[in-house]
Amino acid sequence: VKHFISPHATTRGASASPLRDAPRPFECSHRPLVSTSTMSASLASKAAFVGRRFVAGKTPYRTTRRAAPAIRAAAPSDDAALSRALRTVNTGGLMRGSTRVGDAHVMEADTTTKDTTEKEETPQDTQETPVPTTAAFSSSAEIQYTLQGPPPKKFGVADGELGNVLSASGSFLTRAVSGALCEGWNVSLVQGECPRDTYTFGEFGGRYVKETSDVSKFARPQIQLELYEFEGCPFCKKVREAVIWLDLDVLFYPCPQGGPNFREQIKQRGGKSMFPYMVDPNTKIEMYESDDIIDYLYDTYGPGKENVSSLLRAGALTVLTAGFGLAPRMGAGSRYTPATMPAKPITVYSYEASPFCKLVREKLVELELPHLMKSSGRGSPKRQELFDKRGMFQAPYIEDPNTGIAMFESSAIAKYLEQTYAK
Repeated sequence: VKHFISPHATTRGASASPLRDAPRPFECSHRPLVSTSTMSASLASKAAFVGRRFVAGKTPYRTTRRAAPAIRAAAPSDDAALSRALRTVNTGGLMRGSTRVGDAHVMEADTTTKDTTEKEETPQDTQETPVPTTAAFSSSAEIQYTLQGPPPKKFGVADGELGNVLSASGSFLTRAVSGALCEGWNVSLVQGECPRDTYTFGEFGGRYVKETSDVSKFARPQIQLELYEFEGCPFCKKVREAVIWLDLDVLFYPCPQGGPNFREQIKQRGGKSMFPYMVDPNTKIEMYESDDIIDYLYDTYGPGKENVSSLLRAGALTVLTAGFGLAPRMGAGSRYTPATMPAKPITVYSYEASPFCKLVREKLVELELPHLMKSSGRGSPKRQELFDKRGMFQAPYIEDPNTGIAMFESSAIAKYLEQTYAK
């Protein structure tokens, strides 16, 4: 599996010959239940140390959804002390040997259970900023995009970016395949040369790699789901990984610390500034709590919550491994940088496990730029979709309907976003 998980895919030669039928000499598949025992002993000891440092109490149990016609949220519990404490962990501080509550890097806890948290910054300009919605996509498909920037390079790292790529790879080490594969991912080597109009990871010794998954069997939302979250939050990361498992296209509304737009919206909609927060316009359901959101997504658009991967089911260990994976980035993707709000959301082909995609996501969140993520994990049909557009697949890839520009290469995309939207 490790061999096939790569942030970049590949292109193929221009020649093609008829496909020859032959038995598949190699085949392996992924099943959703992956034992958490694969986590390293050192990581487990760190998790135990951090847990004891923050809380001395009972192990939290899973919260349950409260029945409600429109908004669902889990009720607070005295036994959920560890979960509440973890919501204030500064993942950047873990690398510096400090953990601060209420700092700009952390996720805010429920305002009903904490009186000493940092107050939200109130924008001095009271004029409302126009916010892009799903309706803004109605004419986006008709735009003729111009591909700009450097040509995509397989496994290439831009000059001066090696340090960023390595630090962004932490989650790949601590979270294994979560956020890289689609449910039911299956890979096989097919005899013969790959057809020219078909995406493949690569060709080896007269065979080509074919990847499939079970996502075509699941119900698909007619309207994109909406998710309010930010990059440096381990609870938000869990939900983003679930989105990749289920191959869902989601409209992200970034909520960095100090952001003037979407944090205040969540306070008004749900009553508290806590993340992640999901909105499903197809069922009129809205909810907090990462575990409840994951259960809902799997029940509504997946194989059922009983089939959620154990990599998302390990309780505090899941949150801690997600936090340790984010820690090398020192809170990047958590603080707001003043920016101009685009009229239409930016489209991004991306998947959670890729360090290159993470660097672009950080910039999108810091600038508070709404974006439609086209989930492109291994086994996703979105890989073929992008291949049909550009003759190759590589993530990240963006299309900006506000400027008509399309672009590969994470460093070029981050620079483009900064130059175009930062004030």
